[in-house]
Formats: sequence, structure tokens, C-alpha cells
Amino acid sequence: MSNYNVLVVDDEKEIRDAIEIYLKNEGITVIKAKDGIEAIEKLNEHTVHLIVLDIMMPRLDGISTTFKIREQKNIPIIMLSAKSEDTDKILGLQVGADDYVTKPFNPLELIARVKSQLRRYVTLGTYEGGTADKVIDIRGLTLDQAAREVAINGEPVKLTPIEYKIAELLMTNAGRVFSIHEIYERVWNEPGYNAENTVAVHIRKIREKIEIDPKNPRYLKVVWGIGYKMEK
Repeated sequence: MSNYNVLVVDDEKEIRDAIEIYLKNEGITVIKAKDGIEAIEKLNEHTVHLIVLDIMMPRLDGISTTFKIREQKNIPIIMLSAKSEDTDKILGLQVGADDYVTKPFNPLELIARVKSQLRRYVTLGTYEGGTADKVIDIRGLTLDQAAREVAINGEPVKLTPIEYKIAELLMTNAGRVFSIHEIYERVWNEPGYNAENTVAVHIRKIREKIEIDPKNPRYLKVVWGIGYKMEK
């Protein structure tokens, strides 16, 4: 985990400092900011591989900050919030967060999620049994595994790291139906308990980006009662 830079954004100094201690123990360099405005400034000054971002902050909150970051960058974002309601989690995922941890959090869980997102973001490669550096074309929808890019009819599609991994999983196995829990376990690398909302939000975001009519998808289809598949 050395040579990775993580931006920790929280208006509570104690939380910033505590997360810094745990991340430094993993060899990770920590950059700190107290709100969204300072976070965006830090992003322009440093190379950042992942962001741990609180939702409730003064000046510019985590939701607005994520929205602004996603206009330019696909850096993984793990959101923190003292609230546990699904609506907060879904809102964070809708604007582009990749993962969500509720306060008070177990530091070991947060570190595990950080490490998982970093590996997914900085490491090229595919799932077990896949072929590296492959370009997949499904009726104009293409995925370049070497470049980690998706395009529709030649036009690049900006996907977050998690959205990309879901698209990669489904496109490299076109025609196969994956359950919600299987998608979560394959992409997040952890048990898929209560994964329905998380996966559904990311699927909806992918559809909005690749489908002409997301309500009548041509590519990413639901198989009712089972899961999702990428149509061949």
C-alpha cells in the first residue's frame, strides 16, 4: 500500500487525525482537508488515489463535493456519515461515491475498504480466468480492459471505478445472469448482505450513461427475480 495518497476530508479534526494514524500504519500517505472547498484545492495540488469524504460538512458538504469531483475525476470515493438511513447512502452513491461507511465506524473495516478500493483503482487486470488487455464490443458498446475505458459508438463514457468493474464483469460474461449478491461479492470483494440498494443504484447510473433510453435498455437488462445481465 506504499506510494498511495489518500485524501481524508472531515470537519472533525479528531476523526481526520485518527484515520491518518490507521492509514499511515499501512504505509499510505495522508492528505487532510476540513471541508469540500479545501478538498478540491488539495486535489489540484496533489496526486490523490482515493478520497475518504464526510457527508455533513460546512461550506461545501460531501454530496456537493462528490458531484464537483465527478465532473473531472474518477478517483474512488468512500463516504462517511453519522446517518445510517438508506436515503443518505443512496444519495451518496447516486452522485458518484463508490462505497459508504457509517459513523461510528470500525477502523479495521474502513482500512479494509480503502485497501480494496485502492487495489481496484490502481491495478490493471480482470477477474479470474479473464483475458488481460482485451477489447470487448457488444453492438457498439466497447470496453477496453487495458485502458479501462468504456465507449458507446466511439464516444467515451465516464464511469466511476465501481461502475467500470460492474460493466467489466457483465460485458466479459455477456449473456450470463448475475444475481445482485454475486455482483456485489465479485465487485466489492465482500459478502453481499443488504446489497440490493447499492447494486441497483450503480446499475441505474451505468444505464443512464450507456443507454439511449434507460427505461428500455438495449444492453444492461434486468432478469426479474434473478439479477442482471449484459445482452449479447
